[in-house]
Amino acid sequence: MSVTRTVLPGESIQRALDESGPGARILLEEGTYAQSVWIRHPGVTLSGAGAGRTVLVPGGGGPPDVPRLHDAAEDVVSGLTVHGELAGAVRVEALTVRGFSGAGVYAHSAAGVTVHEVEVRDNAVWGIYLRESTGCRVVRCRASGSQYGGVALSFCPRSGAEIAANECSANAFGVFVDNSSEARVLGNACHGNAIGILLLNQVYEGEPEGGVRDCLVAGNDLYGNVLAAGAEQDGLGAAGPPISGVGLALIGTHRVAVVDNHIHDNHPGGESVMGAGFVMGSSKDFGGDDVLDCHVLWNRVTGNTPLDYQLGADPARQVFAANTAAKGDPQDVQGWRR
Repeated sequence: MSVTRTVLPGESIQRALDESGPGARILLEEGTYAQSVWIRHPGVTLSGAGAGRTVLVPGGGGPPDVPRLHDAAEDVVSGLTVHGELAGAVRVEALTVRGFSGAGVYAHSAAGVTVHEVEVRDNAVWGIYLRESTGCRVVRCRASGSQYGGVALSFCPRSGAEIAANECSANAFGVFVDNSSEARVLGNACHGNAIGILLLNQVYEGEPEGGVRDCLVAGNDLYGNVLAAGAEQDGLGAAGPPISGVGLALIGTHRVAVVDNHIHDNHPGGESVMGAGFVMGSSKDFGGDDVLDCHVLWNRVTGNTPLDYQLGADPARQVFAANTAAKGDPQDVQGWRR
């Protein structure tokens, strides 16, 4: 029989999780909890009183032996970690996680993790970071102030992920689909980042096989992305090239459908290797591939500088239809109208 347990500020969330076991429902009362948490049992729900009302902040040293954020130093601490072969069907909801030196929420090698109505704010590296996991959902969350992705899906080759109805701002990448496939990115608002949504196929030494295939990017509002990433050592997006002023980019992707997005009023605030609100480009130079067999349909791409779109892809290998833009490169492409 599953257990329901209520935790008050000042009490240990970790102790409640460990003592309650699989299938537990842990209810966090309103207040601030200075601790980090590791969920390692299946079927667990961790539920707060609401974002901004139940708040998780650094403190207390964290649970012993908690898996560290991938490729990070040992002293980097994430707020809430879901990790392990048994850590499936976990739900985290209705709380704020802020100020950690790693990720706000970090799921690694987990299945069926749902993050719902969670605010991740000013976590140094990632907001919500899902790695090598399947069947995850990030819905109605707010992610801001991270060096890399607000919401990121990394090395999930058959992800089955849903990233929907989130608000992402003041990150290098609002939503980052990194070498992950079969993801749905739906109805998100991404503004005030360096790039609103980035889908990237790139080979990294020592990492799993990459690729971005069979994804749907639909109904997103991508606007006012003006920050500069990759420009300063240890700054925003420091590990990558300079990027600024981009709403949506498909780099080396295959069979991605881009449908009914509004990409508008994105302006570079610094140097950028991409020069438009909507960008398609090859990643062959860094181990990836050309953009192939993508469908770009019914998108409104307006008011961006220096261009609305930049299509570094063979138009004969894509389908473009009923898109609206004022200026682009190349200018005359079937399926784009002013």
